[in-house]
Amino acid sequence: MKTIRNILSIPELRNRILFTLGCLAVYRLGSHVPTPGINADLLQQFFEENRGTVFGFVDIFSGGNFRRLTIFALGIMPYITSSIILQLLTPVWPYLDRLHKEGELGRQKITTYTRYLTVVLSLAQSFGIALTLERQSFQGTSFVVNPGPLFMFTTMITLTTGSVFIMWLGEQITQRGIGEGMSLLIFAGIVVGLVPAIAELYDRVFVTNQWNFFQLLMLLGLMVGAVAFIVLVERGERRVNVQYATRMMGRRTFGGQTTHMPIRVNAGGVMPVIFASSILTFPQTLALMGSQRSQRFQGLFQALSWGEPLYTLLYVAGIIFFAYFYVSIIFNPNDIADNVRKHGGFLPGIRPGKNTAEYLNTILTRLTLVGGAYLALVSLVPEWMISGIHLHHLPGLGGWVDENFPRALLDGLGVSFYFGGTSLLIVVGVAMDTVSKIEAQLVMRHYEGFTPGAGRIRGRRG
Repeated sequence: MKTIRNILSIPELRNRILFTLGCLAVYRLGSHVPTPGINADLLQQFFEENRGTVFGFVDIFSGGNFRRLTIFALGIMPYITSSIILQLLTPVWPYLDRLHKEGELGRQKITTYTRYLTVVLSLAQSFGIALTLERQSFQGTSFVVNPGPLFMFTTMITLTTGSVFIMWLGEQITQRGIGEGMSLLIFAGIVVGLVPAIAELYDRVFVTNQWNFFQLLMLLGLMVGAVAFIVLVERGERRVNVQYATRMMGRRTFGGQTTHMPIRVNAGGVMPVIFASSILTFPQTLALMGSQRSQRFQGLFQALSWGEPLYTLLYVAGIIFFAYFYVSIIFNPNDIADNVRKHGGFLPGIRPGKNTAEYLNTILTRLTLVGGAYLALVSLVPEWMISGIHLHHLPGLGGWVDENFPRALLDGLGVSFYFGGTSLLIVVGVAMDTVSKIEAQLVMRHYEGFTPGAGRIRGRRG
């Protein structure tokens, strides 16, 4: 309560928080405005039966708007995709690399290109959505009330405008609010699903008696443990000691101090999970598009669905691969070693230059393996709770596994989709980042943060 009073007593911080809450309210208000010409109820039933596809994955980042096809159905995904594309092109395209090194002016130009690319991707995605909805049906009923060119044009304009408005709203939160705007919009879309999830748990335990109270306590304990584990690893870092040599400039002495270089355990954040999920859900999406050829690969599509052993194996391998891939883009040991040497620093016991780069690369390789394994574990455990581990589908072992393993392990607990691993990682990471920014504002004004006497909370960036 003291911390809340301190927040409300600072006009600038209070205004920033109120502005952020107002923008989030506008975002949620737009989530109830449907796109014209769509059978929203039928589309939502379709999503309920096809959660393990790319549609369900995109629905996470749209806060449930995609399943109802509201004006914000595309959500923040076009902007995220544009940012990822430009970030991947920066090291290999000299023009973007030069802009990146120019400082604030160069970053503003890259942001402008990201906005233009967001519009292009939104137009392309909205066209694909409209075309797919016109061609597809569910339970013998078409998703579109009146198909035709007018529906195509209206859907493209509506969804693209909604995506651009969300992009603008997120930038306003970043500039005039508190926290990272795009992340907070994703956070808000996920958190609103916790209320129906809690209602579903209450119904299972106290109304339909599908679960007993002990099972509820186990589930809640697992959720609390998962959140605590995520916080622990996200705050974890390897501190590499750096010693700066003493230098004489005139009559003044510089250097001679020891500091540390923090290397985070999970430097890639949730991006490896997003990349791996996008690739593995693509085959299921092709199967849903309804071509006759998909029937020939029905066995492969089934093996790549949620909970299947092949899906789990490829998912873990994909997360670890993209963890190394993403870290190799954002962290260059050779550049770090050169910067340390140019400033007169060195790692104790390590020669400057090439040896320092190799030492940092060894540390980063080991930490990335741990971070990738952590992401895979956090992502898979909630998914297993939803759909189970289908070990009884293994060839030759199905009968033995089916007889000796509990059904809750093989078929899952059927808990709400909002407890998914990707959602949990985003919610906890964004919450930590936002709290750390509020604490920084309080400490800057000589107020205590949320954890007085225990040190400040470090955000996702350390």
